[in-house]
Amino acid sequence: MSLTYWCEQAWLPDGVADDVLVVVDGDRIARIGQGPPPPSAERLPGLTVPGLANSHSHAFHRALRGAAQEGKGDFWTWRERMYEVAARLDPDGYLRLARAVYAEMALAGVTCVGEFHYLHHAPDGSPYDDPNAMGHALVQAARDAGLRIALLDTCYLSGGMGKPLAGAQVRFGDGDAERWAARTDDLAAAYQGQADVEIGAAVHSVRAVPPEQLPVVAEFSHHHAAPLHAHVSEQPAENAACVEMYAATPVQLLHEHGALGPRSTAVHATHLTDVDMELLAHSGTYICMCPTTERDLADGIGPARTLADRGAPITLGSDSHAVIDLFEEARAVELDERRASGKRGHWPAADLLAAATCTGQASLGFPDAGMLVPGAWADLVSVRLDSVRTAGAKGLEAVVFAATAADVHSVISGGRRVAEDGRHRLGDVGPLLAEAIGALR
Repeated sequence: MSLTYWCEQAWLPDGVADDVLVVVDGDRIARIGQGPPPPSAERLPGLTVPGLANSHSHAFHRALRGAAQEGKGDFWTWRERMYEVAARLDPDGYLRLARAVYAEMALAGVTCVGEFHYLHHAPDGSPYDDPNAMGHALVQAARDAGLRIALLDTCYLSGGMGKPLAGAQVRFGDGDAERWAARTDDLAAAYQGQADVEIGAAVHSVRAVPPEQLPVVAEFSHHHAAPLHAHVSEQPAENAACVEMYAATPVQLLHEHGALGPRSTAVHATHLTDVDMELLAHSGTYICMCPTTERDLADGIGPARTLADRGAPITLGSDSHAVIDLFEEARAVELDERRASGKRGHWPAADLLAAATCTGQASLGFPDAGMLVPGAWADLVSVRLDSVRTAGAKGLEAVVFAATAADVHSVISGGRRVAEDGRHRLGDVGPLLAEAIGALR
């Protein structure tokens, strides 16, 4: 059964157009046209854009919002608070929390999430009866919330360079990369042929995966033609420790062991050398910027414009979910660049929105999403142009530089209505979040 949507305005590959008709058949766009709305068409006021991709998520970090802001500190002190939350989760609790977090994402226009997943085992490090119980909970949560998911199963083997896992970290580890790969192979087999789920791989960081283990993770990505993500150079201390131990930066280490390439994504990439930037760009590696987290954790401002100019595609993620708002992430890339350079106008709005849509979707293994074209996933996100934030503004700039997640009024994901009039199909998401987070405190 096909459905027709009439968009007051829509962002098409050639730009913003008026009176756009989108015919949806199942989970795909069947036809794009223009004209007055037929009587049977559902009207989508405002500006309709493709579904947004949140390319880097740690769902359980959402429990820290507003709870880790007091006092002073840095990334490393914040990390201890994060470990406290990680120690309290089990599959049932994670399902409830992730479902609510993904529903919050859906209300913000996100139709696909890249979940960087390393809470694999019980708090004492022993496997659950199903060793992938936590991963299955995340997939179910995404489906309940109406999102596609790239579950980036993360290899996490050491507690720092040359240090064993300790405390909350013990539940992250599989012993070695071969055992990680065997477990993740089973996870991939469970979702083989299911179009809404991509099982990818991740290297938590060069702190957490010794160099001799990296090729195993890279081989998983090659064998499954799956995404491979890694935290890279988020902190200067990480770079200094890597150079001291291996006489190489994290980017160089990943390059030497086959972990960079067109299916790979370097997350953060904040503190890079010129050589690092060349290696990332020439390998075709995506760069995932997470500006709201990077500023929340005092990480710094990454060289996004320089990386893009050299050929590295830019994507966006909300990471620790200090806020979940991909429009804020997008404009922060431009605004942070202004602060660092003293100049304006580094990124056109269309380029920033592409990072949040088609480029992000491709980096998660869904290259046929994030575009309003026939054959693409039927993801339609409609943004109000008459709110107190957007009224009087025009074009993509109204969305990228003025709108917030609160201006998203309608979300269709994979041909299914997920949100209407700013309300998720699961109901009021606020109480769902409060209940799931309250159970962890």
